[in-house]
Amino acid sequence: MATVPAAHRPVSVYVLAGIRLFNGATGLLAPELLIRRFDPDRDPPSPAAVYAFRLFGIRTVLLGLDLLSHSGARLRDDVGAGILIHASDTVTAATLGIHGQVPPRTAVLTTAISAVNTALAVSASACLANSPKDKRK
Repeated sequence: MATVPAAHRPVSVYVLAGIRLFNGATGLLAPELLIRRFDPDRDPPSPAAVYAFRLFGIRTVLLGLDLLSHSGARLRDDVGAGILIHASDTVTAATLGIHGQVPPRTAVLTTAISAVNTALAVSASACLANSPKDKRK
């Protein structure tokens, strides 16, 4: 399988990978920091919330690493899946805010972050769709 040199990745891929790595590492290594934004009145944080943030933290780290290590069709597939992942995150964050299930500031922040991630994934997908495809043997 031919690989696309890293220099040919769109900037949006690097930015999205960086966001995924940062947010994923925070969720994995310091879930309490994120939980306090969603449930500020609960101390200590719910063990279920800690589990969920670590679960999604490792998922997010691995997704970020995929953007930096995969190329060609595999990278295009990863970015395409990212559109669905981040759009789902955006809808979930907005829904929590609309229903008053998280503080308004948290709802706006998480919705905005997820929307930016969705836009980055859409941009990366468009750039990669216009890039040279892998040469098949």
